[in-house]
Amino acid sequence: MKVYDISWPITADMTSYKDHSLINIRFIKNFDEDHERSSLITMSPHTGTHVDAPSHFLRDGKSTNFLEPLSCSGPALVIDLTHVQDAITLEHLKEVAIAPDMIVLFKTKNSALANNDTFDYKFVYIPQETAEWLANQNIKAVGIDYLGVEREQPGHETHQAFLSKEIPIIEGLRLKDVPAGTYHLWCLPLRIMDIEAAPARAILIDDKK
Repeated sequence: MKVYDISWPITADMTSYKDHSLINIRFIKNFDEDHERSSLITMSPHTGTHVDAPSHFLRDGKSTNFLEPLSCSGPALVIDLTHVQDAITLEHLKEVAIAPDMIVLFKTKNSALANNDTFDYKFVYIPQETAEWLANQNIKAVGIDYLGVEREQPGHETHQAFLSKEIPIIEGLRLKDVPAGTYHLWCLPLRIMDIEAAPARAILIDDKK
């Protein structure tokens, strides 16, 4: 079987949302002086690959406590939209068959960006209309290959379309080397309680290989 690691590598110089300083990695012990290595990492839960919970943008939304171990794992469909230059519209999905309880992952030109590039404010995103349509397909989760799923939406309507139906949003995927098709996704949010998002490790398994 073929395994794709689609997690965003966490480094001190990695891309961060709108170039905010979301991570600090400090080495507090080194082998020459301390005979061991130890480090301290401080970061936002929205760093790299992570899962948004409903409380991120809903006043009464559930926190990360609602993210069960397999809430973002299962059959997944990777949709190749690398030709899209701006927004993922319903026109782009008209030929795509999306089964209920499927995890939908969007591969776009975002994945061609390097892991430590300056933040691209013109990243490909999911607008409100598309998000509402996807949510009505009863998908299990949705994922995109950049650090945000929406762009220039003061009311965060795209987030709300998914999160109001308790559909987890996986942001910060890396899909450059993944062909379109069906896979089994393992995406495990860290068990951090009572906040609005959780970092995750994500892999795709193609057992057809």
